[in-house]
Amino acid sequence: MMHYSRVYALLLLAVFLISCGQNQRGVEGVKSETQDTVTAYGPTTMVRNVRKGSNGTILIAAARGGVFRYDPKRVVEKRFTNLTTRIGSQRFWDVLEDRQGNLWFASTDAGVYRFNGKSFQHFTTEEGLANNAVTSMYEDKAGILWFATGGGVSRYDPSQADGQSFRNFTTKEGLPNNNITTIMQDKTGKLWIGTRGEACFYDGKTFTVPRTKEGKAFTNVWGITEDRHGHIWFGATIIKAKKGATLVVSIGLWHYDGSTFTKINQRGASAIIEDRKGNLWTTGDVQPNGVGAWKLLRYDQKSLSSQKPTVTEIMSIEKMLCGILEAEDGSIWFGSIHGVYRYDGKTITDFKNKAGQDSLQKLHQ
Repeated sequence: MMHYSRVYALLLLAVFLISCGQNQRGVEGVKSETQDTVTAYGPTTMVRNVRKGSNGTILIAAARGGVFRYDPKRVVEKRFTNLTTRIGSQRFWDVLEDRQGNLWFASTDAGVYRFNGKSFQHFTTEEGLANNAVTSMYEDKAGILWFATGGGVSRYDPSQADGQSFRNFTTKEGLPNNNITTIMQDKTGKLWIGTRGEACFYDGKTFTVPRTKEGKAFTNVWGITEDRHGHIWFGATIIKAKKGATLVVSIGLWHYDGSTFTKINQRGASAIIEDRKGNLWTTGDVQPNGVGAWKLLRYDQKSLSSQKPTVTEIMSIEKMLCGILEAEDGSIWFGSIHGVYRYDGKTITDFKNKAGQDSLQKLHQ
């Protein structure tokens, strides 16, 4: 159990959300003569999310650095391509390739961009987006796009071409908090929504705040995933008590089997995925205010059914560790406050220097 003030919600992450209302225009449908930057090196700024692209590529969203595509099939000197050279250095937070092959770039200061391979279209509050600070994007089973914004959830139907296809959900519609962090659809069709306040799920009609058996809500949820058994895993903060302006809280990894919420441990989990073998991977801070060590952890699939699964610490660093992806070759990619890393099961590669060839690290186990 820990004590700290109301700034408990991951202070380092909040730094990047200051400029939420800035509306940057002027690229809609415009083709630019400026060429994408191609390099052997990855970004050197904060990488918040790493996503899977088509044909084995990897998409990397770097705040103020651009959105990069890594193509392992290209020669080393040309594997990283900055796809946003023509846009400029926004605070890019997430990237998504939809089923039509369009690339979407989310920023926390300039809304969302869609790139069809030739030109960009810019979406902000003027086009109906709930807020210009967008931290996460999700494409559901029906091809509907959902945007986690600083002013609620925005739903976008790409089949509507009238330019007015956003539908927004806020506290007026039942959301517990308008500052959204992440969205994920489970196998039953429910949307799980993390916020900087209470988390909830949406069944298409009602927003429901899940609670522990003690009646406590899950707050400050940034990472949610569903495993192959249909169980939900997420990191959360529980507010145990309030003492004036001070909150008494506990952090940890939680598991939901469809009927019961179980706290697995006291480790933070700001990002979480399941790999093809059924192992869980998380990144998160040791302290709830984000100060100090951040860790990349692997939870062994053979022990996940127990309340104390086997945990392996892959990396510990005095810098923020962020989004995680399993690449097609089975390697694990993850973001940090200063770029992107790859773990191949033996070594960790930092892509900031000479395409990562001179920065292989021994495991910190």
